Amino acid sequence: MSHPHPELGAPPKLPKGGLRVTPLGGLGEIGRNMTVFEYGGRLLIVDCGVLFPEEEQPGIDLILPDFTSIRDRLDDIDGIVLTHGHEDHIGGVPYLLREKPDIPLIGSKLTLALIEAKLQEHRIRPYTLEVAEGDRERLGPFDCEFVAVNHSIPDALAVAIRTPAGMVVHTGDFKMDQLPLDRRLTDLPAFARLGEEGIDLLLSDSTNAEVPGFVPPERDISNVLRGVFASAQKRIIVASFASHVHRIQQILDAAHEYGRRVAFVGRSMVRNMGIARELGYLNVPAGLVVDVKTLDDLPDDEIVLVCTGSQGEPMAALSRMANRDHQIRIVQGDTVILASSLIPGNENAVYRVINGLTRWGANVVHKGNAKVHVSGHASAGELLYFYNICKPKNLMPVHGEWRHLRANAELGALTGVPKDRIVIAEDGVVVDLVDGVAKITGKVQAGYVYVDGLSVGDVTETHLKDRRILGDEGIISVFVVVDSTTGKTVGGPNIHARGSGIDDATFSAVVPKIEEALAKSAQDGITEPHQLQQLIRRSVGKWVSDNYRRRPMILPVVVEV
Repeated sequence: MSHPHPELGAPPKLPKGGLRVTPLGGLGEIGRNMTVFEYGGRLLIVDCGVLFPEEEQPGIDLILPDFTSIRDRLDDIDGIVLTHGHEDHIGGVPYLLREKPDIPLIGSKLTLALIEAKLQEHRIRPYTLEVAEGDRERLGPFDCEFVAVNHSIPDALAVAIRTPAGMVVHTGDFKMDQLPLDRRLTDLPAFARLGEEGIDLLLSDSTNAEVPGFVPPERDISNVLRGVFASAQKRIIVASFASHVHRIQQILDAAHEYGRRVAFVGRSMVRNMGIARELGYLNVPAGLVVDVKTLDDLPDDEIVLVCTGSQGEPMAALSRMANRDHQIRIVQGDTVILASSLIPGNENAVYRVINGLTRWGANVVHKGNAKVHVSGHASAGELLYFYNICKPKNLMPVHGEWRHLRANAELGALTGVPKDRIVIAEDGVVVDLVDGVAKITGKVQAGYVYVDGLSVGDVTETHLKDRRILGDEGIISVFVVVDSTTGKTVGGPNIHARGSGIDDATFSAVVPKIEEALAKSAQDGITEPHQLQQLIRRSVGKWVSDNYRRRPMILPVVVEV
């Protein structure tokens, strides 16, 4: 198995007749999925998603793929193929189209409807090409065939990309539910046909590669939900992804059966379910869904609220309910259902929300104590089955953390893919398919690009480090007035602390040390404010460290007169 090396440099020029594959996100992480294919000087992008921030990234709203390597080649892009409508696959599209709004978007009906609604908020009207399973479209030198796959959102597609360099198949996210709610199976005959034709490189979903066996069918959850609805005494509040149409359908069916009305809470949930209903992906009996404002007129045992926040997102509706910061107040006897899996890294945030809800008297039903969610990603048994059908000549695991990629590579090897034809890459690592062999040839920039409010890319790791210090250790500000000619102190130092746990009165002990250091610097002829600031920072920093074992941010301000 080949793997990236930290010493990798820029890739060489792509050999004539070769196909280049560059993942800009989604490898080594769950989210930010984006892969760039290059042939004959033209580019095709598959997916452009976002990654959601973790606790050590305070203040960040979203994390985007790094477009640096393609920014000066936007005119070479023949299209962006979107495999399905989840945020980790489409959320970055508005930010790429800001740079070139006329890049065509290719996807299924629901996927395009979801991204068009999102782009409307960014005031972008995209060029779109709707495709369905079985369709075949030529995008520049890329001959793309679309294959139905089953996932936790309707209308998901895999894509087979034919070029003179060979055929590449990108699975997108998929599983093999044999009893899907929408009766739309992963098209194994189509994959078998592609395998017979010859798949030169297979990019395969790795998320559940460590999980043995097969993913249980979605329909198993319906009985569990009915049991929860049957025993619930008061309101039922369901938290789910705003795109999980299948799960919402099951909630609607259970609510209808038990005589409850349903209200959607949150802009994204209202928008996405409106789209799904309009396009026929969501079957809603007449009178079942009501506006949240009308709930006051209904008894508690006839109410179901469907909201976002199943991952513990701080600004989502469920987190705000747990924190008593939402118009909907959790009361004793409410039932809360977290109808989704735990995305790696979100565990602490989710359990914090569960504890908050439980504190107010809610009965919280989640994956840990009831079967209220099944994964949308193929487990090891399904992947083995899939590889035996596809018989890929080269395999590149995608969509997963390092442990998932490794596990997926091992599964490929077990089914007969030669180990030297299995490529374990990471974001930015360039893989070239030349003469039927896939090999790592270099690396391009593929760091995190942070969205913070309206700013994109302005916040750096240095800024985040400062934010973490401020959050963990607090800040100490020191104000000093000096004579601009002599450098002597004529006012201060005045010291104030915020969030450091140190009382301002105790700083009287460090004032003489600062005055002594400034006096010595004046004797040495040092008058430059930046040098004086550094001197103050060192003096205060050493004193705080010696006396409190703390390392707050120290902000010295030197004013010249």
